[in-house]
Amino acid sequence: MSDIGLHNAASSGVSAQPDAELHAALGRRSIVLIGMMGAGKSSIGRRLASRLGIPFVDADIEIEKAAGMSIPEIFAAHGEPYFRAGETRVIARLLDGGPQVLATGGGAFMNPETRAAIAAKGISVWLRATLEVLTKRIKRRGDRPLLKTPNPTETLRRLIDERYPTYAEAALTVESRDVPHDTIVEEIVEGLRGYLNFNPAGNAS
Repeated sequence: MSDIGLHNAASSGVSAQPDAELHAALGRRSIVLIGMMGAGKSSIGRRLASRLGIPFVDADIEIEKAAGMSIPEIFAAHGEPYFRAGETRVIARLLDGGPQVLATGGGAFMNPETRAAIAAKGISVWLRATLEVLTKRIKRRGDRPLLKTPNPTETLRRLIDERYPTYAEAALTVESRDVPHDTIVEEIVEGLRGYLNFNPAGNAS
């Protein structure tokens, strides 16, 4: 695992034009963003996709389309195991459509089947964030089924303890923090350049 935690002005002097060289090096692989709710996977993912000139796909939105209901509605009507099973199927299907930037839900990478599919057909990037950063961001939204508890902060702390050791298996790790999104995008791009030097597209399945 490569750990990219650069705090320099990564976006200074960098062209905003799509990166054709990096796009080509991906082959058919997807860049799969993993991490906790509130880590910025969707907002950063859209900018990263634009930077690379490839599509952005949000797995949660695709799950809602497939189910014909929102994720909170799926949880309420069928429970978390049902949702996770559907999530696994949808992500497996989406990975066949690369290259793309694919944002996944916070629990997706915890599934061994999904981790194996991502390793085979993508490059996983963990957007790692502290409890403090996540708490501040998540307070702005009330649509997180797993946080509908008497103490959402404590629930979030427990999820971090459970998930971060598995998230650490990602190919790349980038710190999600309160800096311009484009800074984090450039850190991801820099990490991908280093990673792809050792993992050329010809090795992708």
